[in-house]
Amino acid sequence: MLYTIALILIILWLLGWLTGVGGLGGLIHILLVIAIVAILLRVIRGRPPV
Repeated sequence: MLYTIALILIILWLLGWLTGVGGLGGLIHILLVIAIVAILLRVIRGRPPV
């Protein structure tokens, strides 16, 4: 589930970055960083994905 959300955020971030859509890129970037940190914490702690 978390990987799916991260993948969607990456795709939206890339679309915002490539097309230059105003403030949406900044919000997506913040959400993407939060998702990556959550994934890294899960990997470091050794929990299996849900």
